[in-house]
Amino acid sequence: MESQSTYKTPEISIIISTYNSEAWLEKVLWSYEAQTFKDFEIVIADDGSKQPTFDLIERMQKEVHYPIIHVWHEDNGFQKSQILNKAIVKCNADYILMSDGDCLARADYVQVHIKNKEKGYFLSGGYFMLPMSISETITKKDILSQDCFKLSWLKSQGLQSSFKNNKLTASGLKEKLLNKLTPTNASWNGHNASGWKSDILAVNGFDERMQYGGQDRELGERLFNLGIKSKQIRYSAICLHLDHPRGYKNQESINKNLAIRATTKEQKLSWTNFGIKKD
Repeated sequence: MESQSTYKTPEISIIISTYNSEAWLEKVLWSYEAQTFKDFEIVIADDGSKQPTFDLIERMQKEVHYPIIHVWHEDNGFQKSQILNKAIVKCNADYILMSDGDCLARADYVQVHIKNKEKGYFLSGGYFMLPMSISETITKKDILSQDCFKLSWLKSQGLQSSFKNNKLTASGLKEKLLNKLTPTNASWNGHNASGWKSDILAVNGFDERMQYGGQDRELGERLFNLGIKSKQIRYSAICLHLDHPRGYKNQESINKNLAIRATTKEQKLSWTNFGIKKD
């Protein structure tokens, strides 16, 4: 890593969340090596991974063109909100893109976020879900060649036909039209959203009471209450979601988070007392 004195502030900081998933994280980091837009840093928000993740990051720091900052805390169950807040603080750029350690970014992914960023807005993208069989098949070579983002390649690996496949092929007018017509809300989605660091700090980041289920949406809801609007880039900023089990998913956590979100909505809250700054 470069020393801080010679470090040039990048145009965008990209937060990637991870937890003990080295195989998927490695594929994701290779997908950022293939980006057409190069002026970024990766900040890994690590929710308590063990040594293999440290080893992978140390190796990848030597193999990719971009700086990697590893932000880690001890494993205390699913505490993604806490580690994301720590990662936000460590971001050097004025603009932050958030995604996950199971989402492969197409070569134009960062470029799309850069092109569409605008004061007073955050950007909302989606993902294209892959089955486990294809997730495991994808190699570094498939990522760097971008073959794995091509519909023909995915179909040759067994991908079924679906309207959702338009995400991979839409461009120009069709892409704009689908972004406009999609019934999906332009919410803050943890796997594919970007906004100004100053706006994220103005709402105090993520609510750390929230564990699995909708903590990203709640951040977006506070941004809306602050007066920030959102732009839909669902058919423009493309990432492939690699499959994995979700052992941390539980209804109790989801219900608790829904109650917090209801309060945010009813009281039109733009600040949480349980975020980056603690009252």
